[in-house]
Amino acid sequence: MRRFFISPEHLEQDRPYIEGTDAHHLRVVLRLQPGDKIAVLDGRGNEYQARIVSMNHERIYLALETSILMETESGIEIIMAQGYLKDKKMDELIRPLTELGVTRWIPFVAGRSVPVIHEKRLLSRQERWRKISLEAVKQCGRRCAMIIDPVVSFEDALEQARSSDLKLIFWEKKAAARQGNSDRPIKPVKIFVLIGPEGGFEPLEVDRARREGFLVVGMGPRILRAQTATLAAAIICQFVFGDMYQNFLDNTQAV
Repeated sequence: MRRFFISPEHLEQDRPYIEGTDAHHLRVVLRLQPGDKIAVLDGRGNEYQARIVSMNHERIYLALETSILMETESGIEIIMAQGYLKDKKMDELIRPLTELGVTRWIPFVAGRSVPVIHEKRLLSRQERWRKISLEAVKQCGRRCAMIIDPVVSFEDALEQARSSDLKLIFWEKKAAARQGNSDRPIKPVKIFVLIGPEGGFEPLEVDRARREGFLVVGMGPRILRAQTATLAAAIICQFVFGDMYQNFLDNTQAV
């Protein structure tokens, strides 16, 4: 069933309706007609089966029929703080991070961040990032788009991590080490992950994070590109603590 977004305020009308680009896509591209059924999401975690009642050039009017229960949100909250990257690398991360179940994305300026950030341009980029995440939600089956924060400083990113159960900073200079025992960590509910820009973190930043309670972890002996490291970190968190292995900490047979 095709999935579309409906604004919560439009959902609460006597005649719920879709407008904007989704309405255009539904009417012109897909050529759906009154009587056809679609799924609608309100961006707040609710999804409904709906029937198209009528349409005009601006709006698609709906009748909501049933609520759809989708168990696709991760049982853990992953907050990914990303050192600002250059060119379109930031744009390219939004869709896969949404698909991987990341809850919130916080771009921040690190010591080795290369781009010059212009405030006016940032507003348009943030809006673009939100739209990319919304589009990814329609495809991957999630109920909610990834929350995207404004760009902050490194210190502000550390401040926002204080309420997290587990805080990780991935650093390419962290030496690989085997655990000395088989004890598994307690399953966290809220994980905060710090990933650096193209040049990685400065040692002083790593020390600062460590003082704030972050665990410094590596990703093996190879140096990963910043975008690869971000996706790898999300996958690691979902595999070990989330729903990718149903899940590693709860599976007594896992090696």
